[in-house]
Amino acid sequence: MVLAMGELTTSPAGASPAFHIMTKPVGPICNLDCKYCFYLEKEKLYPGKSDWVMPDDVLESYVRQYIEAQNIPVISFAWQGGEPTILGVDYFLKVVALQKKYANGKRIENAFQTNGILLDDEWGRFLAGNHFLVGLSIDGPRELHDVYRVDKGGAPSFDRVMRGLRVLKKHGVRFNTLTVVNRKNSQHPREVYRFLKEVGSGFMQFIPLVERVADQPDARGMVMMGPRDPQPARVAPWSVEPLQYGKFLRAIFDEWVRQDVGKYFVQIFDVALESWMGLDPSLCVFRRTCGAALAIEHNGDLYSCDHYVYPENRLGNIMEQPLRSLVESPPQRKFGQDKLDGLPRYCRECDVRFACNGECPKHRFLQAPDGEAGLNYLCAGYKLFFHHIAPHMEFMANELRHQRPPANVIQWITHRDAQALPQPAPGRNDPCPCGSGKKYKKCCASRTGVKRGEKKPLHFDRTGYGGG
Repeated sequence: MVLAMGELTTSPAGASPAFHIMTKPVGPICNLDCKYCFYLEKEKLYPGKSDWVMPDDVLESYVRQYIEAQNIPVISFAWQGGEPTILGVDYFLKVVALQKKYANGKRIENAFQTNGILLDDEWGRFLAGNHFLVGLSIDGPRELHDVYRVDKGGAPSFDRVMRGLRVLKKHGVRFNTLTVVNRKNSQHPREVYRFLKEVGSGFMQFIPLVERVADQPDARGMVMMGPRDPQPARVAPWSVEPLQYGKFLRAIFDEWVRQDVGKYFVQIFDVALESWMGLDPSLCVFRRTCGAALAIEHNGDLYSCDHYVYPENRLGNIMEQPLRSLVESPPQRKFGQDKLDGLPRYCRECDVRFACNGECPKHRFLQAPDGEAGLNYLCAGYKLFFHHIAPHMEFMANELRHQRPPANVIQWITHRDAQALPQPAPGRNDPCPCGSGKKYKKCCASRTGVKRGEKKPLHFDRTGYGGG
């Protein structure tokens, strides 16, 4: 499965629940100026700040506490930003040294999300040598990627990202691609999917872009609003449209399920299969409750979630309170439970709730058909997608239960597609398709009332001849 930025781990039986933290060692500082980025404006949460590097004492305390606080054999760190490569390789050599210092027999894994602009051979050697899993942000081929992903001067970034990708491949760095599904590229699903395959991405994440922009900035000068913010706001023009997101996923799924199962891995397809298997989804947005995927800023401030880095969701600072106590604090427990408690009746009665669970609370700012608040903006798209994939997921889940490869779905759907094609009518002297062994004119043709010279279309169902 794809290792997601925000994917959850599982604790051993009897242990305290595991949690995951998105680490922002350089805060919101980035060398790109993507037009849709919700995190760049988080700089305004720390007015007057000039040094955005996580200090050595905060870094060491965080690494130690994060490892010690979890009774699980594998500890997964995730490094993001902003753009973490701004810190340079030496900073992450320090990170790795601290992880070894405090590992205490646990295995340490690292995921690293980057725009790829600064990747060079030094980075390639480091990432490969220390077994980092890299999530490379790329939104499709040049004409789609460069619509929104530009640098501080407004120049396109595609060529530099592709150069970074070549570095990863040259050094054998494990990577997956993170594609933000926006208003533009959502109109071209097959082009995006085929491009990602062409450039060597075996593991893909498609992240829906949904942002609301306030009519007026708040007191801090911020305009990206949360779902419960009372200020008048509108959906940002770069956000993916709900139904189009479902069509985007559906189009990619239809190509994947016919030829790529077991060859290419798409995160949302993997997670959907978990749901059809009756398992808890590994991705937080599809779980019944949340609260186990947090975010830490450069100065040690811990927030409820990467999508909820707002003052009201600041839990505290790890230099003042133990990390574990902040994760288990009543406000954070309430934050996680609110996802379930705030689910509208319309969602609770939905036949695909088991796969969706209302998705991310950040996107719940619509009203349900009965007028109740809290409907997810992407609801129409998810319904379209989950209903469409249901037969295929049921087949693959059944294969897994019988210890057979889910890739058998390719043969199954190929056979199903072939049976659905119109079949030519048999000639009068051809063997009858019912299997009687007689000529068609002596068998079913006489029973359907077709006379010599009369042309009547015949239809074939899954069992063979189906009558006129």
